Amino acid sequence: MVTLAEVAQHAGVSASTVSYVLSGKRSISTTTRQRVEESIRTLGYHPNAGARALASSRSNIIALMIPLRTDMYVPVMMEIAIAVATTARAHGYDVLLLTGEEGPDAVRRVTGSGLADAMIVMDVELRDERLPLLRGTDRPSVLIGLPADTSGLTCVDLDFRATGALCVEHLASLGHRDIAVIGEAPGVYERHTGFAERTLQGLRGRALELGLRLLHRPCEGGYDAMALTLSRIFDERPGTSGFVVQNEAAVEPLLALLRQQGRAVPEDVSVVAVCPEQVATQASVRLTSVAVPAQEMGRHAVEQLVAKLGGRGSDEVVLLPPELTVRASSGPAPGWAGP
Repeated sequence: MVTLAEVAQHAGVSASTVSYVLSGKRSISTTTRQRVEESIRTLGYHPNAGARALASSRSNIIALMIPLRTDMYVPVMMEIAIAVATTARAHGYDVLLLTGEEGPDAVRRVTGSGLADAMIVMDVELRDERLPLLRGTDRPSVLIGLPADTSGLTCVDLDFRATGALCVEHLASLGHRDIAVIGEAPGVYERHTGFAERTLQGLRGRALELGLRLLHRPCEGGYDAMALTLSRIFDERPGTSGFVVQNEAAVEPLLALLRQQGRAVPEDVSVVAVCPEQVATQASVRLTSVAVPAQEMGRHAVEQLVAKLGGRGSDEVVLLPPELTVRASSGPAPGWAGP
């Protein structure tokens, strides 16, 4: 492993000069700085994280708070985490992954120590208990998610309210009048998780404007839970012809149960999903869907945070616009003659 002393010898300067170039604590002439930087590149020198932190009072680590709950779809959470890690690395930062359901305690642990320079917070609730601590610290943070009150915060998210409205508009344009929403597990709504609540607001608001009947039923996912939920929906609304699914674990069980009941997709029933692109394209019926842009969300969050760490960022809300891709799972409502 290349040492700082070897870099100094290669550049023809003192070890302290190399240290000053790395830390930026003293002004170094442009010629000398360039010579040191060239030696660092040539030798492939990577400063020790502990020494780097001592030299700069920075750890060059970003803490990513991502509670891995059993009622959340872990693959999309990890896709966001991978995007955060790769983007952070491109900016010279490493990522500390905090996966426990610690809430405010995790924030205190980071802000009360030198563990990380900044935080990215996921699984955001509308009235998240972590928010007062995030607002009260000088350590920069970015939320991947949208709470009810965004003042004093920087947030990145898909516009889930617009997503819900877009799904309803698509089904309404095909003549569907009775729409059922297969939602996330009940615990997601009990916590008032932002993405689920906002999607539901968009669904309900647009359905009301268009004069549609909307039924929302949370579902744990899996075949047995989906069977009970679907039976309940058709008991309550026999004329249901359009489904919006915001629960990746329920997608295949729903399609299988509809086949078993002799309901063809999309001839008898249309299905629209809010899910990762991979889930939509690999389903047994290719799903009309609004994709969850996990990689884009992770990348935006890191770029916002790096700007803050560099003194350039400000508190803002970045909402990524939804895009609906029409595939094989949606079609005209039975008996619909068109507009």
